[in-house]
Amino acid sequence: MKKVITIAGSNSQKSINKSLLGHTASLLKNVEIVSIDLNDYVLPIYGEDFEAENGIPTAVKRLDELINTADAFIISLAEHNGSYAAVFKNVIDWLSRMQMQIWREKPMLLMATSPGGRGGVTVLQSAEASFPFLGAKIIKTYSLPSFYDHFKEGKVIEEQYRKELEDKIAAFSNELQKKPLEAL
Repeated sequence: MKKVITIAGSNSQKSINKSLLGHTASLLKNVEIVSIDLNDYVLPIYGEDFEAENGIPTAVKRLDELINTADAFIISLAEHNGSYAAVFKNVIDWLSRMQMQIWREKPMLLMATSPGGRGGVTVLQSAEASFPFLGAKIIKTYSLPSFYDHFKEGKVIEEQYRKELEDKIAAFSNELQKKPLEAL
């Protein structure tokens, strides 16, 4: 069974991106879902001096080992002032010290949502531009605008956005089920 790791790019206990991520993961069939909560990996702010004096924190090593077990990723990014949430950026900075290809060239569904009408599209654009340098194989992206209007009772209720998510999940699932070239 394929293992899909999900990460909400937020440390908020009431994260709307965690809610969207949970719903999205529930739509996948025949996969093992492993959810990473960034609150389980509390890290110092990355700095070269800190790393030189203290090395790489054990939490980063644990997280890197877990990421290494993934067959694919679903990431839903919180947008803070047009960019990643500080906690997510810090985790990425630390993980890149283990290896630059954080995402291991594995399939990724990249998402964002926000209370506003743009649905985190700015942070999605930033991730689309930078994640491939970190080894991301982005299959699809999905933005859900106006979260509180379009997401109720644990699911996307607006037909247009629900259908779009289902289509993107289907494309992601198809990619996930492909056999790697070395297996052919």
